[in-house]
Amino acid sequence: MKFTCEKYLLQNAVNTASRAAAVKSAVAALEGLLIEATESKIVISGYDLKTGITTSFPADIVEGGSVVLNSKLFGDIIRKMPGDFVTVTVSDNYMTKIKGGASEFEIIATPADDYPELPGIDSSNSIAICQKTLKSMISQTCFAVSDNEARPIHTGALFEIEKNSLTMVAVDGYRLALRKEEITDAGNAYSFVVPGSALNEVEKILSDSDDELYISLGSKHVMFAIDGTTLISRRLEGEFLNYKKSIPMTGKFDIKADRKTVLNAVERVSLIINDKLKSPVRCTFTDDSLSLLAVTPLGRASDQCEVEGTADGLEIGFNNKYLTDALKAAPADEIIIRLSTGVTPCLILPADESDKFLYMVLPVRLKSNEA
Repeated sequence: MKFTCEKYLLQNAVNTASRAAAVKSAVAALEGLLIEATESKIVISGYDLKTGITTSFPADIVEGGSVVLNSKLFGDIIRKMPGDFVTVTVSDNYMTKIKGGASEFEIIATPADDYPELPGIDSSNSIAICQKTLKSMISQTCFAVSDNEARPIHTGALFEIEKNSLTMVAVDGYRLALRKEEITDAGNAYSFVVPGSALNEVEKILSDSDDELYISLGSKHVMFAIDGTTLISRRLEGEFLNYKKSIPMTGKFDIKADRKTVLNAVERVSLIINDKLKSPVRCTFTDDSLSLLAVTPLGRASDQCEVEGTADGLEIGFNNKYLTDALKAAPADEIIIRLSTGVTPCLILPADESDKFLYMVLPVRLKSNEA
């Protein structure tokens, strides 16, 4: 095998595929990248038996072939290689010569036959969605994905496909994040759960463009086809939370607020809270006013901001991080904070009465000595 290509194309492809390569595995080949030279392009794949990423780019192919190269070593070499072009030559005994400018390396490759075959997707269930739309949906929900392996199904995000909409839901037992967007006619209604780790990689691959990507569903896997790159991930199996029954859609009080104003106030009082000195943020809703208070051994912080509406002096406590995450993620300038009591969930909704997003945060029970 022998090819010459632009260094930046090779480096970008190696960086992308390496995110799916195993860091340490009993199968040594999984710690490497599958490099395939075919016709006029190079195809590079990384796979850890859970997630696989394949990407391609044009190159001058002198001789076709395929080998496996150690992901970290190959990536380090290409990153440090001088010049704008790189030539890779693999001999019959798998000695691989990598040359760029005045630099030259020789490393041992392994046969491509040792590399497990990536799963294929044969499905008629496929949707198209704008890249920047899905990118925002992932960033605005996946912070609420659970890291508790005792409930594996909740370590992923639920995708619900209906005829003209895609809904993403993540939940970790303390909070829930929901985002909904319109899509072109998807035909059948179906749902599946994608691991949060795979979605984090999808987000990194996506651009902020209006270009479309395609999501295709297989019997055990799901594929994201993004320009010249595909990511295939196993689906999570199990019973996802029936979130529609968990969300209290009606409440006693609807408070209209400027999202950034409330967020800034929460962040200010949170300055005296840290991982060792945890304390809830006490929120008190009175006539057109929200008062915030945090008390820790470091001291006491209070703030106040204007809102529209009243909750008759209702006091409710929140984990500052959970409340901050929801306020940061909400894609609207004006929000509705829906409340009932100091011990029932709080909802953050769009003020325009659309169903584009919903965040639910469970309160923290307040103690009288925290005032």
